Amino acid sequence: MRSHTAYLWMHTPERRAIVHLTPQVREEVRKSGIQEGLCLVSSMHLTASVIIQDNERGLHEDLWKWLEALAPYRRDYHHHRTGEDNADAHLKNLLTHLQVVVPVTRGDLDLGPWQEIFYLEFDGQRRKRVVIKVIGL
Repeated sequence: MRSHTAYLWMHTPERRAIVHLTPQVREEVRKSGIQEGLCLVSSMHLTASVIIQDNERGLHEDLWKWLEALAPYRRDYHHHRTGEDNADAHLKNLLTHLQVVVPVTRGDLDLGPWQEIFYLEFDGQRRKRVVIKVIGL
């Protein structure tokens, strides 16, 4: 059993963004040399998420619309009393989760036919990290 760890730096100019990560994650799996195992991809910040979804622009717009309906930006969140203005970003993270785990088979990500890995930014305009951890044989 062995492991490989890598970090990706995210810095989106917009407050919210979706970043396609599959190519970078696939490259880290390749670098790891691990043939059979698991790959964890995790946001290291509570105002961003990592998801697996279809790489289709219309679906991405639907996702943003859905998240805004469930956790809209509002000025009256209690969290904002601390001087922050990103309570909605924390709530969006809870809805989409912090991380994903993907099987590694024959040295590659074992994703379904339409599955891709994405980083969702809910409170951007500053540097954040994503950790990739590949574990296996």
